[in-house]
Formats: sequence, structure tokens, C-alpha cells
Amino acid sequence: MAKPSLLIIDDEAVIRQTIRDIFEFEKYEVEEAGDGIEGLAKIKDKRYDVVLLDIKMPEMDGMEVLEKIQILQPDLPVVMISGHGTLENAVEAVKMGAYDFISKPPDLNRLLITVRNAHEKTQQVKTIKKLRKKVTGVKEIVGESNGIADIKELIEKIAPTDARVLVTGENGTGKELVARMIHAKSDRSGGPIVEVNCAAIPSELIESELFGHEKGSFTSAHKQRIGKFEQANGGTLFLDEVGDMSLSAQAKVLRALQESKITRVGGDKELDVDVRVVAATNKNLMKAIDKGEFRMDLYHRLSVMVMHLPSLNDRSDDIPLLVDHFVTSICEEYGKPEPKITKTAYDALKNINWTGNIRELRNVVERLIILCPEKIDKKDVEQYSNKPAQGAELLNVYKRYDHFDEFKGEMEKGFISYHLDKHDWNTEKTARELNMSEDDLKLLVKRFELVN
Repeated sequence: MAKPSLLIIDDEAVIRQTIRDIFEFEKYEVEEAGDGIEGLAKIKDKRYDVVLLDIKMPEMDGMEVLEKIQILQPDLPVVMISGHGTLENAVEAVKMGAYDFISKPPDLNRLLITVRNAHEKTQQVKTIKKLRKKVTGVKEIVGESNGIADIKELIEKIAPTDARVLVTGENGTGKELVARMIHAKSDRSGGPIVEVNCAAIPSELIESELFGHEKGSFTSAHKQRIGKFEQANGGTLFLDEVGDMSLSAQAKVLRALQESKITRVGGDKELDVDVRVVAATNKNLMKAIDKGEFRMDLYHRLSVMVMHLPSLNDRSDDIPLLVDHFVTSICEEYGKPEPKITKTAYDALKNINWTGNIRELRNVVERLIILCPEKIDKKDVEQYSNKPAQGAELLNVYKRYDHFDEFKGEMEKGFISYHLDKHDWNTEKTARELNMSEDDLKLLVKRFELVN
């Protein structure tokens, strides 16, 4: 079983060493930080079970650090310690979310009991989360980056409504998880959520899959089939990879959304359906519309609310949290103790170009747990991830150019093209993000002969 972890944030080295000695004797894994800034950096990189936090420190006092910890990891119990403790300090700290307040020099028995109880609280919170996941069947969205915080906030606003939602993003970014969370937090959570992977079903069968068919309606229709729209009645229909749906099926889906009625293939009876549709795609639907591959009217029906999920490369600060989450769930599944993960391993994982996003990261973590059961270090990541670090990829890019002007031009061209694609070639939005004028951006587009 993994040791409980303790972080001591105190500017007095003697105090840190004394507390470290006590808790290492009690089989805790102890780390230190000499000030609040260092402590917050460690908390961003790693999950601790308990934090001991001094109030009076240079640079940033403990109350300010506590406030930031509440944002970074609201479930992390923080025990405040101070040689200048007053009742007012204690009351204010607890109001701000501290687990407890202890005066210096601390009573060692009370300190041990308080930290032990705080650790038990952490375990209880983890257990409650696991039970909640088992009951609801919905996994949590792991991450605290700005992009993920915005997604979580949007889900809370969207879920209670019946508005249709279009979720966009690269493969492996968690579009299905978002759809399931929207359903779980909606008034339809008591009903079914039915998934259709539009890319996995042959175009000649997609209509039968969505709307069902009557017996004898085509050669292999030996009996009546209930389609996904009917199966999802009273609940949510998740149309995954909706950009791969045939135009014929798109026309029928549009009618179903407009009229809340469907007709089975080979049938003539209209059936009422009450479903909320959440659609997802990794394609640029506006480009598909321009090519005549996707219906504009269906796009507007599906995109009452649009949520774009950031790629893992765009939220690399979340990688340590995701790694810890996967380590815990995979080790539980295998019945194995959790390995120790070094800071250099986290840094190496953050420096990888994750083309497969979260799905790929989970596979790498599972491989590392199997091959490195006790400790995962930087060299293990480099050996078993089967992925070059971004630094290595950049080195290969540098080798392709002999002249600076040539290199500079290609880098500028690629950079501008990437951000234009990111904003569907909206030059106003792109210029605003790049902190440049739209006229200057258009000049660069013309100079590099970029086309949409």
C-alpha cells in the first residue's frame, strides 16, 4: 500500500526538518517547500494527502497560499501552523477552508492525530468519488486548466436545459465523457443515453440503425428492429462522429429534430420521439458544408450550444493530474499497489506530443504500470512511451534548414496557418488571439499564399 504523502510549507528549515523526522518515522512520504511559491509549484505537479502550512512567511503569506490551494485542489486538507497564532487567525483560516489550525511549537501528539485525521478525510473523499462514479456510471473530467474549467462550467449551465449540443475536438479528447456528463446532470438522467458511432456504421445501414426498420423492408430484414431514436426516447441520443453521416441520413435526422417524429425504414407510420441530441465530431463541419458533405440546416439544428474540447497538448499542465487519476484506477483494476512517479517522469510526459490525446496517455500509463511496477522515472517514460519528446521533434525540424530566413518563414507560415484553422479562418478572432491587427494578419496570409 502506498505511503500517505505530506507536504510541509514553512520558511524555517529547523521546523521542517523536525516535522519531517517525526512523520517519516510514522511511515509518511514527506516533501518540503521553503516558501509559498515553491509549495504551490509542488502542489501543481503532484497530489498530496495533507499539507502543513505556516502562516508567517516571506514573499507570500500562508493565508494567500491557502486561498490558491483552494482553487488548485479544493479537496486537499491543509493544516495551518503558526508561532503567532491567535483565535482570530484560527477562525479566519477555517473559514477559508483550512482543515485545522495548530500553534507553534506544536504539541506533537496533537499534530500526529490532526494529520492522521486529515489523511483519513482525503481517503473518505476519494472513496465517495469512487462510489458516486459506480452509482452514476459517469467518470469525472480530470483537470484544472483554464480550458477544462470553462468546459466544466459550461456543462453545469447546459445540462439542466434541453438544448442540443455539438461537441468538437480531436480524437481522444473526451467528447463521449462530456456527452455522458451532460446527460447525468440533466433532468433526463433517469432515462437512457444511447450512443451511435456514425463512422462505424456503413452508410447503407445508418438509417436502419437510427430509425429502425420493419420486417421485410430489405433483404436481410427478417424481423422488426427498433432504432436508436426510439431506444433513446425520454433520454439522450449521442451521435458520435456525426460528420461521417451520409447526406440521406442527415435529411432524416433533420426531419426528426424538426418534428420530433420518425418513420422506420420500410414503414409508413409516424412515431413520436422525445430525445435530446448531443452530437460530436472531430471534423471541421463548416469546411464539410462548403464541400457539400454536410447540411447547413442540420448544423444549425445541432449547434444550439457548441463546446470545443482542447487537445491534451493545449492543456499539458493537467497531465500530472490525469496520470495520477489513471494510475489509481488502473492499479485498482489490476489489484496492484501504486508505483512512485518522479517529478522528472511527470516532466517527460508533459513534454510529449500527444497526437492521440487522453486516450493515448492512458495507454502509456497502463504500459508503464505493467513494466515499472514500483517506480516510474524519466528514463522509463522515454523507453516505454514509444513517443519522441517535443524537443526531439523540434531538433529534427531544425536539421531541415540551413538558413535562418528560410526557417523563420516556414515557422511563421505554420504558426499563422495553425491559428487560422483553430478559428475556422475567422481573421478577426485569430488576429485578436495573436495580439496583432487584422490587416497585418491578412498581409501575412497573402504573403505566405495561405488558402482555406
